[in-house]
Amino acid sequence: MAATEDILTRPQLAEALAGLPDWRYRLGGLVTVYKAPTPAAALELIAAVGRLAEEQNHHPDLDWRYTRVFLRYSSHDAGTEVTPRDIKAAAAASAAAAAVGATAEPGLYRTVEVGIDTEDPEAVSEVWRVALGYRKGRSGDLVDPYGRGPSLWFQETDTPNANRLHLDIHRSQAESGPVLDKTAATGASMNRDHAPDWVVVTDAQGNRLCLCTEEGHGPAVP
Repeated sequence: MAATEDILTRPQLAEALAGLPDWRYRLGGLVTVYKAPTPAAALELIAAVGRLAEEQNHHPDLDWRYTRVFLRYSSHDAGTEVTPRDIKAAAAASAAAAAVGATAEPGLYRTVEVGIDTEDPEAVSEVWRVALGYRKGRSGDLVDPYGRGPSLWFQETDTPNANRLHLDIHRSQAESGPVLDKTAATGASMNRDHAPDWVVVTDAQGNRLCLCTEEGHGPAVP
C-alpha cells in the first residue's frame, strides 16, 4: 500500500519519464495510448495488462477503442498521485505493448475538465458533487470515482467570466505547441499571460476554454 511519502516529486517524475518515452504525466497519473496492429492484438495487450495488474496488485484505468488501448496509472491510496508503483507498472505495460507490436500515441490521451468560474467555490461545490455522484479530488476539484466523466474544477477568481463555465483541456507541454498554433489560426483570442502553464482561449461569442500543460492549475506535486 502506497503512502504519501512515496509520492514522486516533479524532479523525480521528470527523471522517471525520461526512461518512459511512451508515457506522459497528467493530473496525478501516468497516461498513454497504444495502437495495436489489429483489434485482436489490442485484446492481447489488454489481457497482458490485466495479468500484470493482478501480479502487481496495481490496476490501471483502461479503455479499449478498436485498435487503441487507453491507459492511466495512479496510486489512489496515496491521494491519486504518482508513486514508484506506477512507474514500474507503466514500464511493464510498455514491454507488453511492444510484445504485441503496438505503438505508443500518448498525444491522443486528452484530459478534459469542466471549469466553473466562482468567487466562492465552497458555496457551490457540494451541489455539483451530490448531483454528479462525484468525490472531492486532489486539489478541490470533483472527480468521477469510476474515471469515466470529466472532472469539475472550480476556478476561484474575483472577475469570473460572464458565462461562468469553461473547459480545461490538458496535454503535455511537449505536445501543446501545435494545438496552440492551430487554435490561434481559427481567429480565437489567445491570452498567454500564464503560458506555458495555460493559455486562455476566447471564441467569437465570448466562450472560454483553457489549453493547459501538465498541471495547468492547482498546487504542484510536492
